[in-house]
Amino acid sequence: MVVIAVLLGSFTMILNNSMLNPAVPKLMEVFESDAVSTGWVITIFMVTMGMTVPVTGYLGDRFGKKKLYLIGLLIFVMGSILGSFSWNLSSLIFFRGLQGIGGGIMMPLSMALIFEAFPRNERGMATGVWGIAAMMAPTIGPTVGGVLLETSGWQYLFWCNVPIGLLGLWFALKYLPVTSPNKEVRFDLYGFITVTAGVGAILLALGRMSELAHLLMPLNIILVVTGIMLLILFVQIETRVQQPLLDLSLFKIPAYTFSVIIAGTTSIGLFAGIFLIPLLIQQVYGLSAIMTGLIFLPSALLTGLFMTVGGRVLDQKGARGVVTTGLIVMTIGTFALGFLSLETSLLFIFIMMAVRGIGSGLSTMPATTIGMNAIPDRLISRGSAMNNVMRQMSSALGIVFISIYYEVRRGQLMGATVSLEEASLQAINEGFIVVGLITAITIPAAYYLEKNAKQELEKAS
Repeated sequence: MVVIAVLLGSFTMILNNSMLNPAVPKLMEVFESDAVSTGWVITIFMVTMGMTVPVTGYLGDRFGKKKLYLIGLLIFVMGSILGSFSWNLSSLIFFRGLQGIGGGIMMPLSMALIFEAFPRNERGMATGVWGIAAMMAPTIGPTVGGVLLETSGWQYLFWCNVPIGLLGLWFALKYLPVTSPNKEVRFDLYGFITVTAGVGAILLALGRMSELAHLLMPLNIILVVTGIMLLILFVQIETRVQQPLLDLSLFKIPAYTFSVIIAGTTSIGLFAGIFLIPLLIQQVYGLSAIMTGLIFLPSALLTGLFMTVGGRVLDQKGARGVVTTGLIVMTIGTFALGFLSLETSLLFIFIMMAVRGIGSGLSTMPATTIGMNAIPDRLISRGSAMNNVMRQMSSALGIVFISIYYEVRRGQLMGATVSLEEASLQAINEGFIVVGLITAITIPAAYYLEKNAKQELEKAS
């Protein structure tokens, strides 16, 4: 019941965010705005969520995780209701920002609440089931959003959150364990200001980039440089204060560090695929958005299935190669998508997406669970917040890097008298090869993660 309670909130929040991706052209038409302005509907969620996540560890400890989770879900539902009544683009962007704040509270606390409710030998299965929300929702969201846009008004992209969100509130009220607030914990004000401003500035800049020219825009350069400087200052502050906002000493624990690296890599792979596959199916092969959704379906289903398989293996047999196997399988599936041609059958793409789904399911949540198990229970909410910050930054970096690479490379190839379809396909192939290399480089981290987890288990016994 605890898992279902946090699953309802997390799944609704992530699904809604990915549902809005295909809605940008429709919203441009409704509000008579350009692509850059309308893109803020997507960007603002990422920025406000990224700025909220770092403080949830402190707030969860200070006021109780259950109470704060309920507030986060309530903010998200209210943002959804208000978003459906938006009267202009500015109001819609503001209400999306509210949703992002709610999401930034919910995501880290979801895992922290699961870890409080389950003993160590059952956490793998529990996080595997919960991880379905984090991995399946982004892949099926664009299809659901496209169907809703074709059959009803854009407002229903927001209204569909309300019944599931209210159901999630009821489950959370009834089943989430009450956690005692710690009134002795202190708020790290300077750490909060520097990390939220730093993360916010970088995510803001990344959200404004979609092609190479945007990298050289003065405002984006200023935002990135300012963000990096603030994060360096944040690290200096956190090493000196007694009660840091984000406990950087967690990175002294090897298992936790390796798990964060793997989580970041799999996030890059997931969101790169979400960006590249629609371009492949619609621009190269000229098929519909519905077919794009069907291509994602085997990946989404098998990710969810193998998350539970990976979690069960982790609980019963420990970290015996499950994460390493997952990353190897994911690498094979990703590399295979880097060698497509105009004659490649859809069946092959289906199979390789399914292979990627299996690899993602076996690697992502088991790696995170091993890392979180390695840290003291009192730091679970802080560790979860840190994991989510890194995952959010990796996702944003992955999308920006792949989108810029695609636009620039396609332009170069078209200049060499290659057709639009051939140029797009070559750029997509190269994008998957780059992501495959990044995934392959992370395989040793999985090996050392499992080795470290085994040593810790032997010490404990």
